[in-house]
Amino acid sequence: MPKLQIVLLDTLTFGATNLSALNDLGEVTLYKTTSVAQTQERILHADVIVTNKVVISDSHMLACGNLKLICVAATGMNNVNLEAAKKQNIEVKNVAGYSTDSVIQHTFSMLFYLMGHSRYYDEVVKDGTYSRSPIFTDVSQPFFEIKEKKWGIIGLGSIGRGVANIAKAFGAHVSYYSTSGVNRTDDFQRQNLEELLLTCDIITIHAPLNDRTNNLLDYEQLLTCKDGATVLNLGRGGIVNEDAIAKIIDTKNISFGLDVLTKEPMLQNHAFLNVENKENLYITPHIAWTSVEARERLIAATIDNIKSLD
Repeated sequence: MPKLQIVLLDTLTFGATNLSALNDLGEVTLYKTTSVAQTQERILHADVIVTNKVVISDSHMLACGNLKLICVAATGMNNVNLEAAKKQNIEVKNVAGYSTDSVIQHTFSMLFYLMGHSRYYDEVVKDGTYSRSPIFTDVSQPFFEIKEKKWGIIGLGSIGRGVANIAKAFGAHVSYYSTSGVNRTDDFQRQNLEELLLTCDIITIHAPLNDRTNNLLDYEQLLTCKDGATVLNLGRGGIVNEDAIAKIIDTKNISFGLDVLTKEPMLQNHAFLNVENKENLYITPHIAWTSVEARERLIAATIDNIKSLD
């Protein structure tokens, strides 16, 4: 029986994760990255495609006579034409839940960095300022405790709920806004979006990007946030208007932490690069999902998806 032809299109997104277990499943071809122009040729004879972000279109599938399975090495499957796959009897399988703990952890990492003024204090020590201090401490940048703060969560899925439980353990008063309108729970107070923005000290976003959440927080919405509030987006770029952030961060005392952007990688001329109040802006390059353990779980689950191929 011929070996399965397995093609991985963007292995650079997995970093140093060990992929050798895939060799037990068939003949494996690895590509670090794959451009739009290269996609068709590389998948032409594949039985199985593994993609993280490379788009697989209707025309791609039509040209692949052997294709049986598309494994999306992610939770979201918007890079695959699912309707076309169904018509052509090609299975599409994703991986859910592998990065939940990683994203929850990164949420708090971003919060502590901003709330604790980590950038400022690290630089004060390393540039020699602290060595010249007349006192043993530096209280020039006050920080606050999470305890008793109002914490609002936009999107109470598995990640949002995990954040909520830890925030509660810190002593925060947790509320949430359901972007779908159907999520209800007795564990935390449900609020409308306007009330959440107006009353919460910390706002974290863990929602998917769709018609209901696209541009959910624009300039007018952000303007209603409390003075001194911290807003973190670990959902999807596009939920918060980035031009609005760049404008408001220099005119109002609000801190923003972003792990996701509308366009990734970040545009070279992005408005964020020109903000003056850089202390209140913290951006990480879509890494919340990438803990070593999360990537190992992702590959293990992808292997299981291939093994389940009929």
